Amino acid sequence: MKGAAQSSGAVIALLGAESTGKTTLARALHQTLQAQGHHVALVGEELRAFCLRAGRTPQHHEQAGIARTQASQIAEAARTHELVVADTTSMMVAVYNQLLFDDASLLPDAVAEQARHRVTLLMALDLPWVPDPGIRDGAHVREPVDGLLRDALHRGGVAYSVVAGHGEQRLAHALRAVQSALRARQPAAPRWRHVCAECGDPDCERHLLAQGKG
Repeated sequence: MKGAAQSSGAVIALLGAESTGKTTLARALHQTLQAQGHHVALVGEELRAFCLRAGRTPQHHEQAGIARTQASQIAEAARTHELVVADTTSMMVAVYNQLLFDDASLLPDAVAEQARHRVTLLMALDLPWVPDPGIRDGAHVREPVDGLLRDALHRGGVAYSVVAGHGEQRLAHALRAVQSALRARQPAAPRWRHVCAECGDPDCERHLLAQGKG
């Protein structure tokens, strides 16, 4: 893939509940892939940017606009780069909209967008929760958010890999999943469900999480 001409770059999209290491991993992936010679863009989280600008979390009527902006930023980066590392996608906005406002209306478009991305990495819940006043809701929302994400991905037939571990181990798991998905070239037909960065067996995720504790 390195140096290949293409009309749209491959998107590596990170998903996960609060304080699961998305931003740290996104930056590490961006730096590592750049060092490998790829032309890579890093797209930040619009939901976080909104909270910082406004000094509050978004209201119900603001969710759709944030989701559209996030999707547009990723699409724009993909037009000019070989690879795009997205520190979350509109899927996260859609899931929070569902959890906080009991409104699942943003999910269909978010799932369709997610299915177009080459790689989806789902952060495991093995990192300690770290408070971020004014932005994060609390540790109690991590499991519900994780459940909603998995349900939406499964229902949409979207391939994903769970990433666990700390520091270099987490990065190594992510890189293994990214390289495997990029070699596959196309994520669909038929869709695969890859919930572990080590193999394709859903039942082995508990072993991946156990490794992450070491």
